[in-house]
Amino acid sequence: MSAQGEVPMGLPQEVALSERDGQYLLHAIAMADKARERGNRPFGAVIVAADGQVLAQAWNATAETGDCTAHAETSAIRMASPSHSRDALATATLYSSGEPCVMCAGAIYWSNIGRVVYGIDAVRLRVFRGERLDQRDAELSCRDVFDASPRAIDCLGPALIAQASASHQGGWKA
Repeated sequence: MSAQGEVPMGLPQEVALSERDGQYLLHAIAMADKARERGNRPFGAVIVAADGQVLAQAWNATAETGDCTAHAETSAIRMASPSHSRDALATATLYSSGEPCVMCAGAIYWSNIGRVVYGIDAVRLRVFRGERLDQRDAELSCRDVFDASPRAIDCLGPALIAQASASHQGGWKA
């Protein structure tokens, strides 16, 4: 932030969260820390029903499984979708420690999840990833994917940026 409290140009503005959203986003960030402890890139996700029941939680497991699609969000969706109807998932919220990538945004769309809350945004995350090709992402916001959906997907973030960023400190190859 600048001396006047403004966000530097090009960076998304941090949003405030309700106590409930903050609690579950911190849970997703804890899952990101678990991913890092296990040798994976630090991402976590939690899917929560409208009544507060945790339907699934996962961490990024790409390094430990060798599955390039084992991102936290897609893994959580794989856990939740066989047991919960698309109608139930439509009222659920997916909390993600980082802004969902294009693949995960597509999985969110196909699962029918109706709401996403995320921590660190893709723009700030790219600073941690650096310029290594094996760490780069498709530079397309999850909102671009959600905006192309025929149904509304509510998206809130970035939020708790300092907490979500901590998992990435020193966690990427230089």
